Amino acid sequence: MGAGELTMENPSTGLEGTDEQPGSVVTASGRVSVARMYEPAAPSGPFTTAQLARLDEALTLASRESGLEFSIYLGELGSESRKGAEQLHDSLGERGDKAVLIAVSPGERVVEVVTGGDAVHRLPDRGAKLAVMSMVASFKEGDLIGGLVSGLRMLTDTAGPVPS
Repeated sequence: MGAGELTMENPSTGLEGTDEQPGSVVTASGRVSVARMYEPAAPSGPFTTAQLARLDEALTLASRESGLEFSIYLGELGSESRKGAEQLHDSLGERGDKAVLIAVSPGERVVEVVTGGDAVHRLPDRGAKLAVMSMVASFKEGDLIGGLVSGLRMLTDTAGPVPS
């Protein structure tokens, strides 16, 4: 056998003198070299990589334009969804004053928007409700990413640019 080359096939095993599969070869040193197809791990969530990139860009732009720190939570909020969303917002600590949390629980069919002490002055309830209505309309059509991006844009527009 040549160094690293498949010189002769055995019809029963694919390689002479080995029980290796096709794509395998025994090198001159006796080491078995196996060629395998590389398949990257798929994201283990509801979004594709492209959708996550789109959402990340929307969050970055919303925060940059408004000066508020936007974040999204996707998951169960519990029987008292508002309290669950507020607890998530409280976990931000000092950053919470300028933070806006969009908490979505698709299984419970709940959307909550929680604003911090400074953010509440720039995002009135009416603006948040309109954004939630827009998101829910998209969610009903099965467009989770589109609804989140649309809601972020509406909240950003409502908050306006960074105050000088």
